Amino acid sequence: MLDKLLHEYNYPLGLLEVEHPVAFGSSNKYADIVILNKADQTSVYCILEIKKHQGKDGKEQLKSYTHATGAPLAVWTNGVEIDYYERLNPNYFAPLSNIPKFDETINDVKKEVFTYLELMQKDRLAIERKSLKLLIEEIEDEVLANAGVDIFEEVFKLIFIKLYDEMQSAEDRIQIERDIKKQQKKNTNLTDKEILKLLADENTDNINDYRQLEFRSRGDAHHTKKIINKLFTNAKKKWSGIFEEGEPLRISDENHLQICVGFLQNVKLFNSNLQVIDEAFEYLVNKSSKGAKGQYFTPRNVIDMCVYMVNPQRHEKMIDTACGSCGFTVHTLFNVWAKLADQGKANFHNFSNKKLTKDQKDFVTNVFGIDFDEKSVRVSRTLNMIAGDGKTNVLHLNTLDYSRWSEKLKDDKWRKTYSEGYDRMLELAKDKNNPKFFNFDLLLANPPFAGDVKDTRLLSNFDIASKGNKRQSKMSRDILFIERNLDFLKDGGRMAIVLPQGRFNNISDAKVREFIMDRARLLAVVGLDGNTFKPHTGTKTSVLFVQKWDDKINPKAEDYPIFMAVSENSGKDNSGKEIYQTNDNGERSLDKHNHLIQQHDLQEIAIEFEKWAIKQKLSFWK
Repeated sequence: MLDKLLHEYNYPLGLLEVEHPVAFGSSNKYADIVILNKADQTSVYCILEIKKHQGKDGKEQLKSYTHATGAPLAVWTNGVEIDYYERLNPNYFAPLSNIPKFDETINDVKKEVFTYLELMQKDRLAIERKSLKLLIEEIEDEVLANAGVDIFEEVFKLIFIKLYDEMQSAEDRIQIERDIKKQQKKNTNLTDKEILKLLADENTDNINDYRQLEFRSRGDAHHTKKIINKLFTNAKKKWSGIFEEGEPLRISDENHLQICVGFLQNVKLFNSNLQVIDEAFEYLVNKSSKGAKGQYFTPRNVIDMCVYMVNPQRHEKMIDTACGSCGFTVHTLFNVWAKLADQGKANFHNFSNKKLTKDQKDFVTNVFGIDFDEKSVRVSRTLNMIAGDGKTNVLHLNTLDYSRWSEKLKDDKWRKTYSEGYDRMLELAKDKNNPKFFNFDLLLANPPFAGDVKDTRLLSNFDIASKGNKRQSKMSRDILFIERNLDFLKDGGRMAIVLPQGRFNNISDAKVREFIMDRARLLAVVGLDGNTFKPHTGTKTSVLFVQKWDDKINPKAEDYPIFMAVSENSGKDNSGKEIYQTNDNGERSLDKHNHLIQQHDLQEIAIEFEKWAIKQKLSFWK
């Protein structure tokens, strides 16, 4: 690090000290490296804390050193990750993209040119092998915990704004990706990091060819707030119905906002499948509301397994009746778009300003989601609008209480946001005046498990709630979802549903199993590892795959084989922390989109099911 300070940052040796004493009361502690202020060559300008390779500790110690010395800058590194901070009064630490060189000021660093090319080079998630979830936790701890604001709402707004800013540079991103591919062909021995540096060096004289990203922390906190507010106004216009037109940013302290922006500014949100974003949204919504209702978002590796196994096709209609952050719907879009791309019928540049092809647009309107949680619906609509070129069929409704859906149409505010998608869904109803039975080809869902439904009016709409000539006084929510979901499917339609393990082996649930088998063929049961939904819940679960009986493509039978599998590696440890693949150096590996690669066995199970389904000549695998 000393060599870098001398030769890259051009600091004179006389301004650098190693093991610099920092007074704490009557004793001293020692900072690893300090840069002295060039004005007086005595006061501390920057403190650097150097930790052993892959060490994670030392940040609190670093902050205590800056408090004690009054240093305005701090650097923490373990040789792989590196964080730069500016200390703001009262003792807030704002992330910086770098520290100034000897002949620069802090404001020079804040005002530096920053385009999508620089964002790709400095993406914190790739460089530091971090998740967006971890950065959000840092924002909470550093700034928002005592700011008196709704953390979900304000972080959601910031991500929403940054997505919009990145979207405005989508053409730059596409051009950069083309340039990277050209360089990869010419320089097969260069890494992606080296190629990005090569492109940056080549574009030094043509920097104005790229749009300047605006989601940046500037020297003046008031100016930062003004720019961020303008971006928010424009984003709300582009993706309407997510926030009220007059809804403001409620982080009132300008310094707080500047720090939050600083945490996120070097994070590249857009990628091939929005994994970065929906993981962060999942964390936020889980924290703010979902756990209390017994509904937990489905891990992305489980979603990908389910989507792969039901094998959606471009002409089919799909719905998730408990959609959460819409993982099933968005990943169904990706699956079909990949097939269209293979056929030359899609550009497969998801999440850009490029217009979707006709085939892509047609399939966007084939995908639907319903959820009763308003926060989840807004997250879902955001992801679907971005993926679907401004279109979405995500609806704020109670799936089970369909007899009251018509009351929503009397609400002007609801109708303004949701009527277009609702009308499209009603086109698939068998009777538009009674939205009980539909004609969907596919249904994928992870319904809430916790709590019984005791509303006798609602229970009267369900056959499974009857016991002889009597009605049950209560019924488990997930059991009602089984019947409701089957009603959404047309004959021959396919369903994947996450259920508590007990539904498959409890003696008391024999009636539920008979109800399913009377209406559909059991295709597969995949037992999920006990860590799959941790840390939110340790409930043991399985995924049930069925296909409704149909005289032509799935005639009713009494005796048939069922695919059975048990996952032994969920990609999480006992505490619920993700387990990632590592390279030979012990660093977390990244895939071609710079995502961390989770260890799990669910893709293997999906591929084995495909082989089995083809052998069994199932109608949807040929």
